[in-house]
Amino acid sequence: AGPGARRQLGRNGDTLTGLDVLEALKFQPFAGKRIGLITNHTGVDRQGRRNIDAMREAGVNIAAIFSPEHGFLGKEDRPGIQDTTDPATRIKVFSLYGTDRPTPEMLQGLDVLVFDIQDVGVHFYTYESTMAYAMEAAAKAGMPYYVLDRPNPITGTRIEGPMLDAANRSNVGYMAGEPVRHGMTMGELAKMFNAENKIGANLTVVPMQDWQRGDWFDATNLAWINPSPNMRSLNAAMLYPGIALLEYSKNLSVGRGTDAPFEEIGADFIGGRELAALLNQREIPGVRVYATSFTPTESVFKGVKVEGVRFVITNRELLDATRLGLELAVGIQKLYPGKVDFSAGKRLVGSDDAIRRMQAAEDPRTIQESFQEAVDAFAVMRARYLLY
Repeated sequence: AGPGARRQLGRNGDTLTGLDVLEALKFQPFAGKRIGLITNHTGVDRQGRRNIDAMREAGVNIAAIFSPEHGFLGKEDRPGIQDTTDPATRIKVFSLYGTDRPTPEMLQGLDVLVFDIQDVGVHFYTYESTMAYAMEAAAKAGMPYYVLDRPNPITGTRIEGPMLDAANRSNVGYMAGEPVRHGMTMGELAKMFNAENKIGANLTVVPMQDWQRGDWFDATNLAWINPSPNMRSLNAAMLYPGIALLEYSKNLSVGRGTDAPFEEIGADFIGGRELAALLNQREIPGVRVYATSFTPTESVFKGVKVEGVRFVITNRELLDATRLGLELAVGIQKLYPGKVDFSAGKRLVGSDDAIRRMQAAEDPRTIQESFQEAVDAFAVMRARYLLY
C-alpha cells in the first residue's frame, strides 16, 4: 500500500512530532552547532515544554530565534511586529513578519536553521511562506535547513482547489499551482517547495511517528494550541479553507472580534434568515447553517451589530470546505449582487478564473469542476513528496 492507503476513522494515536523524535535522540544532529530556530508558541513537545528549553537542556546552542506572523508568543494580530528577546533565556528574537525572510546579517554566525511551527493546512496561512522563504535564505547562505514535522490538523487526505495563479503569488501563497487545501504536512511541503521551485536547499525533514494521513488533529493525542489568535479550535480550522476565501472583502466579517472566528460570517447588508435558508436549501455536504447576529469587538464592523450565519459541521468526512466557501460567495452574490468585491481576495482564492465565476454567480459545483483537472494533476505531483 502506498502512502495514505491505510485509513482509520476515529483513530486514537500517540503522535510524536519531529521535535519529540529529535528530543528522544538528545538532538544529536545539532551537537556543537550554532542554531537559528524559527518558531513560536506552538513549538512545544508532548509534555508542553518549549523546544527552546528542551534543546538547551540537551546542550544545544540556540544562537538566534526567528518568529513568524503573530509574533513569538502568537498573540499579535497586527503588522509591524518588532524584534524582541525571549524573556526566559535572553536570546534575541528576530521578527520575520513584514520582511518575511531572514537577512544575511541575521544569519551571521549561525551553522543551521531549524523550523518548528504548527500549520493549519491551507496555502494562505503565512507560516508556510515563512518556512519557504527561510529555506531560500538558508540555501543562499549554504546553511543546512531542518524542518521538524507536525500534523496537518485537517488531515493529509483532502486536496481542494482553487489553484494559485503564478501572478497571485505572495506571502499568503508561495507556490504557483498549489491548491487552497493541499493535504500535506510542513515537512512534505518543504520537500515539494525545495524540488519544484528549485530552491536547492540542503534540507532535512524530521518526520513524525504514529501519524496517519487520515488523522484529524483529535487522533494525535497532542494538545491544541491556537496557532494564531483567531484560530481557536479544530472546528474553526476545518471551516477556515472555505470561510477565509472571503476574508479580504472589506465589508464582510468572518467572525474576527467575536468568540467564533471562521465559524460565522456577517455584514450590515445580510439578512441572516434569508442567507441561512438559501444555503441550507443547497444541501452542502457535511454542514448546516443557522441565522445569527453579532457585534465584533475588532476588525470589520467593529462595534456594529450585524446579521449573518453560523456554520455547524454535521459530518467532517463529507465536508468540502472550499465548496462551502464557493457556496457562500455565490449565495451572497445572488442575494446581494455586487455587495462583495471578490477580486479583493485574489491572493487567497488564488485563481482569477474562479473569482470571475463567483462574480457571475455560477453554480459552485460548476466552479469546482472548472479546476478539478488541476487538482488531480497536483495530487499526482505531490505524491512524490509524501512521507506518511
